[in-house]
Amino acid sequence: MPQHPSEADRALASLGLIKLGEVDLDGIARHVAQVAARTVPGATDVSITLVAGRRPRTAASTSELAVALDGLQYRYEAGPCLQAAVEHAVVLVSDAARDTRWNLWPAQAAAAGAGSVLSVPMPMREDLDAALNIYGREPDAFDDEAVRVACIFAEHAVVTLDNAYLYDRSVSLVAQMQTAMEHRAVIEQAKGIIMADRRCTPEEAFVALSRMSQDSNRKLRQIAAALVERTQSPSVQRGR
Repeated sequence: MPQHPSEADRALASLGLIKLGEVDLDGIARHVAQVAARTVPGATDVSITLVAGRRPRTAASTSELAVALDGLQYRYEAGPCLQAAVEHAVVLVSDAARDTRWNLWPAQAAAAGAGSVLSVPMPMREDLDAALNIYGREPDAFDDEAVRVACIFAEHAVVTLDNAYLYDRSVSLVAQMQTAMEHRAVIEQAKGIIMADRRCTPEEAFVALSRMSQDSNRKLRQIAAALVERTQSPSVQRGR
């Protein structure tokens, strides 16, 4: 039964209330999936598929059934959610038990309890595709109104997910840069310790660090950090 427009409007408005930084990408995806389950007529189980570098994963779901049905598609490398995400096309399975697409997947979906499937694309960045996967327990659960509502919802939801993805990626990049700077700083400290001890050049000190790393089968930054810590420890200082 179609939802009253005001309910759909409230559902869409709730997406705009999410504050980036307070919830990560998967947390926002969970909220989107939950709201979609309440908004799209006929929906009983909802998930969101993200495809990055041809590697799909379920970022959020409202049930174990949705996770299981998504997982089967990833295993077979075929199914409505993957087709919707990659081809940017709406895919409707009116009666899973009678559908002959994607080999064995429709029959297995029907046996698991999904009579209908509606997958709506959510095009994001060039390196990321997504789909909103909506499962119905009965055949013909999604009429034209349900498809319309799902498409409108997906258009709004993709903006929220896209912003969250960019925010997460920016935060991750900053963290990586900060870590790289910290690693470089400790390596430079270790080089200085070796240069002072051996009276060698920066290049020779780096070669010595590299040999220590190879001989101990440990990362260069770990060797450098251990050397700096050992040099700065009170016991070493007292021994001088």
